[in-house]
Amino acid sequence: MMRLNDAPFVILPEETAPPDIQLCDRCELSKQRSRVIWGEGNPEAKLMMILDNPGAREDREGQDFLCGTRETLQRGMREAGLATESVYVTYLLKCRPIRAYDKPAAREACSSHLLMQLREKQPLLLFGFGNVVAESLLPLQENISVKELRGAWHDFQGIPIGFTYHPLAVRRRPNLMKNFTEDLAALRKRWEEIRT
Repeated sequence: MMRLNDAPFVILPEETAPPDIQLCDRCELSKQRSRVIWGEGNPEAKLMMILDNPGAREDREGQDFLCGTRETLQRGMREAGLATESVYVTYLLKCRPIRAYDKPAAREACSSHLLMQLREKQPLLLFGFGNVVAESLLPLQENISVKELRGAWHDFQGIPIGFTYHPLAVRRRPNLMKNFTEDLAALRKRWEEIRT
């Protein structure tokens, strides 16, 4: 019998960016990208997860590929009892960086895209991963870190938001997996409370 943790990880379906966003040239990433990555997962989900930027979705031969960020995220979600079909995953940056770039300028240029997604999708709950996301979404808090933010709910644009470590940080430091899973379990609990 296959156990839950033995099930294969999945490549979530990608949502196509609006036509005008596909032509965005507000930052230098427009010259690096192969396409704009709007988001992935269930586009109707009211639980939105926010990562810093998209990872690889295809290998060098163009075949579908599950990057370490997505695999670690799905592992944590699975252990926390959070179904992949219940979430929509999006990014601060809508283009995958391939080489060095002006990070603050790119985040500023992309910020209106995320706000547009929030207006259109009207999520009921947000969850951010990593210090970059925390710093970008809560800019008025100085020297902010996920370590301090986790375990509590905050507010972004009138929507409750929680934070945890970035999946790549968890992948590099496996001792963080326990905290990562606990944070995702707290997210599941809050989500269940909101839906009832």
